[in-house]
Amino acid sequence: MGQRVKISQNTAIMIERARRFGVTNEVLLQVVATGDLTPLKVAEAEYYSYDEFLSYAEENGEPLEEAIRNGYQITFNTNNGLKVWLFEKFGVEAGRDFTPSEGRVDELTLSSDHIEALKQALAANWVVKDSGETASERKISVVIRALA
Repeated sequence: MGQRVKISQNTAIMIERARRFGVTNEVLLQVVATGDLTPLKVAEAEYYSYDEFLSYAEENGEPLEEAIRNGYQITFNTNNGLKVWLFEKFGVEAGRDFTPSEGRVDELTLSSDHIEALKQALAANWVVKDSGETASERKISVVIRALA
């Protein structure tokens, strides 16, 4: 597979949040095509407004349609942003499903498919430390590249 398009951490979080609330890729693509944000209202909450979702992507040259269809790589992950994205994408929570600390996430158990999705979406400033096991689910660490 070729290189994925790059989008901001916030845009990635908003896409995954919409998906977690049942918004399909087809509906997301329709939102991008029409500019009608109404289908995204289901995923809105405090700190999660889609009002600037399309305009931010347009102003920053984010290819939303391609990101939705083919996946994306996040341009830069922060420690807290990574925790939020992991929750929106995989439903895992800090303290319950993994141990967060500065510059790393440890004891995260994901399926092989989810580990692959994480590796493809993760910003270049982070790396996945995989045990190399071939089990269907395995524990991994996600570490800031400078600390790896």
